[in-house]
Amino acid sequence: MDDFSQTSASRVFWRSPKFWILVIFLSAAAGTGYYFYVQRQLEGERPAESARPSKKGGDGAGRVTPVVAQPAKKSDIKVYLTSLGTVTPVRTVTVRSRVDGQIMRVLFREGQLVRQGDALVEIDPRPFQAQLTQVEGQMARDNALLTNARIDLERYRTLLAQDSIAKQQLDTQEALVRQYEGTVKLDQGLLDNARLQLTYSRVTAPIPGRLGLRQIDEGNVVRAGDTNGLVVITQQQPITVVFTLPQDNLPVVMKRIKAGGRIAVEALDRDQNQKNQLAKGTLLTVDNQIDTTTGTVRLKAQFANEEGQLFPNQFVNVRTLIDVRRDVTTVPSAALQRGARGMFVYVVKDDRTVTLRDVKTGPTEADATVIESGVEPGELVVVDGMDRLREGAKVDLPSTEKGAVRKGGDPERRKGGGNRRKGGEKAAAE
Repeated sequence: MDDFSQTSASRVFWRSPKFWILVIFLSAAAGTGYYFYVQRQLEGERPAESARPSKKGGDGAGRVTPVVAQPAKKSDIKVYLTSLGTVTPVRTVTVRSRVDGQIMRVLFREGQLVRQGDALVEIDPRPFQAQLTQVEGQMARDNALLTNARIDLERYRTLLAQDSIAKQQLDTQEALVRQYEGTVKLDQGLLDNARLQLTYSRVTAPIPGRLGLRQIDEGNVVRAGDTNGLVVITQQQPITVVFTLPQDNLPVVMKRIKAGGRIAVEALDRDQNQKNQLAKGTLLTVDNQIDTTTGTVRLKAQFANEEGQLFPNQFVNVRTLIDVRRDVTTVPSAALQRGARGMFVYVVKDDRTVTLRDVKTGPTEADATVIESGVEPGELVVVDGMDRLREGAKVDLPSTEKGAVRKGGDPERRKGGGNRRKGGEKAAAE
């Protein structure tokens, strides 16, 4: 009986919340102890590593960090406004037939560049030729009747002067002449229309541009009311790009326009670096109102597009040149770091140590950024390796090929640099 009571109490204890709370507490304590044990082991190994002599012959506290540095420069910086734009053709025309008839020949290739007036499609001209012949015959007959009526009118005038006929007969003849003149004029209109219909049987390009895909084949019957048309032509030289700018930038653009200056615009490929320039153009116009839903205004730029880099409905990045900053201090954009106080750079001093310098930045062009204050021209700024730096850290300047200071670039290191390097390595080995 006692054994059964003990077994029941044991089962209750295993299932109680207190048991699981105890398990969790012991697990947390074991994990914490293991963490501090590992930390102590790591801290015990660090002094041994830092005690190793460096290649420069110093201890860990005086370790030299290799960095790449470039000097701040005086240069001209172009100020751009960047936005997204859509390539829009100057003119787009859907070529349609203006007469009904059967297509006899298609005279173009899909995607072909055509000039204005080039033949595209030939529609069966025989019905229009027959109609033209009929109208020409009718006009010849009416002209003959008009000529005869005019001759009779002259005779009646002579007879009236001789008092041989009544005045009413002369008036009737004059009316008949005017009637025939109206008939001949009507025939002339029918004749012009018949000739025009015959001309429409040969469809030509109304504008220069690039042809799209063919909408109909030879042998089909087309009608003047068909909505699809025969082919679409888009004019691509010149071509325009429609883009938007925030309304805050509008005063600067309008100021340049009122000054009469030519505003240069560049179309760039949609890559992240925005370095692949497709075409250069000029600002054409600004829309007359701001979009209230987006707070932007639409602008249109025109490009010659001589090489055909811009294609209708293509998305491009657009850069609008609004100013050129002359003779300003610039540093490589890679040198800029952002901290709690704002932007800063690491400046290399003459003793080959670095100091953190807060800077005020301006516009950026390509890989260069304007420095309004904080750095003077000629000062070296770190462009690579700054993640291992701190205030007052010693640095070494490895060699580069793009104007950065190279290892041994200062006069003191150039003298006997090779011997010192060998001596340092020998001392480190000893």
